[in-house]
Amino acid sequence: MINLSKILAAILVLLAIALGVYAWILSRQPPVPAAVATNTANAPVKTQQALTYPIVVAAKSLPAGLAIPADALRVERLTINPVGAFQDVTLATGRVPVLDLAEGTPVIENQLVSGLALRLGEGERAVAIKADEVMGVGNKIQPGDFVDVFITFKSDGKEVDRSQARLLLARKRVLAFGSVSVDALPSKSPDKAAAQQAQRNEQARTAVLAVPVEEVNRLTIGDASGRLMLALRNPTDLSEPDPKLFAELPTALQPSTKAGEPRRAPLEGLDRAQAGLTAADLVTGGKGPGVRPQTAEVHTTAAGAPRASGPARGGLQVEVIRGERSETVSY
Repeated sequence: MINLSKILAAILVLLAIALGVYAWILSRQPPVPAAVATNTANAPVKTQQALTYPIVVAAKSLPAGLAIPADALRVERLTINPVGAFQDVTLATGRVPVLDLAEGTPVIENQLVSGLALRLGEGERAVAIKADEVMGVGNKIQPGDFVDVFITFKSDGKEVDRSQARLLLARKRVLAFGSVSVDALPSKSPDKAAAQQAQRNEQARTAVLAVPVEEVNRLTIGDASGRLMLALRNPTDLSEPDPKLFAELPTALQPSTKAGEPRRAPLEGLDRAQAGLTAADLVTGGKGPGVRPQTAEVHTTAAGAPRASGPARGGLQVEVIRGERSETVSY
């Protein structure tokens, strides 16, 4: 019994010694777990600071008003992600900045030209004309429609029967009618759809048409001198009048000519727009006032020889109104 107690006591003493040695060894080791814990806590912060976004920036200075070439853009990884920024170079290529952009500046959507200007083709201009319910086909015209523009000139005095109406411009695209335009974004929201319908029901005061630049003179003089009417047409109807069947209207400014130079080609585009058009030539088809001879009655004498009795009635007279002035053009 005494021997068993001694054995247990010896075992306990040895165990105590072993635990003491182990504790001493642990106290000699450096605090590695604490450093690891610190690094682990700082790791998310470093990861968050290193987060970047691919953003399209200017590879060189971009002047306002000029289309952006593809080699003037590059993609950089930035720590910011501005609203409206591009992530693909092709989406910004060809767009036009509204202000000068320095090299390295992110290209943002609101820094680029937008609106009706982007809906115009090469050589087209957006022109606004006065509109009302009758002229606008009972307010049934919508942006994107194609229309024919007719013009009516009313003769003054007693020659109302010689007033004229004719096609002025054929198949012109409507960019805007009243407060609705083609650059408005479509929406499936019931509230926005109802607002757009309410805008269509409002009385339209203007219509904006896409017109080739050489035909803007016709539209502006026609709007000032006569009564315009819009005729709605099916967009799949591509028919237009043949310009070869009618004489070309003369221009208000004549191109300069020098002796010995070959004959100039007909003016086109901006050159023809610069040359201009007069109201008299638009009304008379290029004959101008006082050019058309007056009609004469022919009587037969007793001897059978014809004689002219002098002018019986003057040519067509059209009243042209420019602001507060009224002018009668005879031809």
